[in-house]
Amino acid sequence: MRELLAEISRHHFPNPPATPAEIEAFEQRVGWRLDPDLRAFYLHCDGAELFRKPDSPFRIRPLSKIIRARVAIRGLDDDSRGPASWYALCALHDSNYVLLDVGTQEDGRYPILDGYREAFPNPHECKRIAGSFSEFLTGALRSHGRWFWLADDAPE
Repeated sequence: MRELLAEISRHHFPNPPATPAEIEAFEQRVGWRLDPDLRAFYLHCDGAELFRKPDSPFRIRPLSKIIRARVAIRGLDDDSRGPASWYALCALHDSNYVLLDVGTQEDGRYPILDGYREAFPNPHECKRIAGSFSEFLTGALRSHGRWFWLADDAPE
């Protein structure tokens, strides 16, 4: 994570860091704890825009804007609108999102899902795109602003 965070500071648009008190308040609000990758990221910067401002292809949300995906995408916090354990972590173009699945952990990290609006919340369409936030961030930073998990014709 150290190299990824340094790259964000050098070449992208990070927000000021979250304080430990802000992280604690966030964890109390959502009822789950940040994994090590996310904790390192938010202590470094409370959200970031990657590649350009405005209209960044990847807008990693500050803690205050991380909400359940079903609220971000479908407008209601109701089980009929999607899983309670999926959170909108990163905003993309066309009202799409990169999602965090806090209902699953692998090696102490949460997997990252494709939050394609038109297919949400179909688990066969909202596929896993990374096993951790650091894996997602690596792909995003190497992508030149493209959705690296899709075919070559992915939007910017």
